[in-house]
Amino acid sequence: MKVKELTHFIEQLYPLAFQESYDNSGNQIFFPNEEIKSALLCLDITEAIVDEAISKKCNLIISHHPLFFKALKKISDQNTQGKLIIKAIQNQISLYSAHTNFDASWEGTNRILCDLLKLENIEILDPVQHQLKKLVTFVPIEFVEKVRQAIFEAGAGVIGNYDSCSFNAEGYGTFKANENTNPFVGKAGELHQEPETRVETVFPSFLQGKIVNALLNAHPYEEVAYDIYLLENTYQRVGIGMVGYLHDPMKAGAFLSYVKDSLKCRVLKTNNSSKDIIQKVAICSGSGSSLIHSAIKNKADAFITADLKYHDFTECPSDMLLVDAGHFETEVHFVRKIFEIITKKNTNFAIHLSENCSNPVNYF
Repeated sequence: MKVKELTHFIEQLYPLAFQESYDNSGNQIFFPNEEIKSALLCLDITEAIVDEAISKKCNLIISHHPLFFKALKKISDQNTQGKLIIKAIQNQISLYSAHTNFDASWEGTNRILCDLLKLENIEILDPVQHQLKKLVTFVPIEFVEKVRQAIFEAGAGVIGNYDSCSFNAEGYGTFKANENTNPFVGKAGELHQEPETRVETVFPSFLQGKIVNALLNAHPYEEVAYDIYLLENTYQRVGIGMVGYLHDPMKAGAFLSYVKDSLKCRVLKTNNSSKDIIQKVAICSGSGSSLIHSAIKNKADAFITADLKYHDFTECPSDMLLVDAGHFETEVHFVRKIFEIITKKNTNFAIHLSENCSNPVNYF
């Protein structure tokens, strides 16, 4: 398998369109046509990780956190980042990161945390907007099933836990073909009326090219009429954070012990909350202070995230338990998940979980 084939596979599951505006997910250093000899999976790209990749003859490193977020003005061996870039290029090692696109996806880091805590009836905490579009097209009646099936297979028509969703209404279309056409129905130079079905369906915007191609290939007309509308609806399957329910309510103290055990945290930081019983739990892996108000709005009993500051604790209402479980602790599960995803692809190369995937934060 070539590097570009594996990264394309990952992006079909975790589209780059889902990443935050500040992020730099995707290819960091890219040798697209290189055959993958072996791949190394990690949370952060450090010098120890690159050295480990070299020693294990890995020519692909897949990380959660990108090596660099902003545009580089220079690459120098006089700083840590520059050394890593130069060493990777010299050894023809591709670097690929799945960061906030992974976090925002339904099967991403927050879903992993929900599963570890056995939360039920989960939803996205802060679903994205302007990621959904509507396709409207007009199909001769006898070809409706073929066209619908083609666009469904391309990814259209998914609403929540339902697929193949569409609205259909019958009417008739009119057209007059000129002498340069070869019309599927009717005759050139004559006004024609054709019984047609209006088909409406929704789709995520990143699939537009694939869905339009499927429509054009399945539709019998020489010129296919279709409209695409940008929707204001929120995309309930994509966004940062999740919220769900414990099967049984817990006392706050028991809940904190449960979080420590489930996420393997050495310590937790919490606010001085008056909340006694916990059942509805909001989660945001990594730095999630910006979602405190979303957790409050969702009436969560507790909000678990990381990288909270002093004033995040002081300003949080006392009737919500605020928990800082650690950045590493809430995101390290990425490594095991990406391992499972790649091995299901039936790869013919070795995949290594890094031996240097450790928490850079120490507790004394």
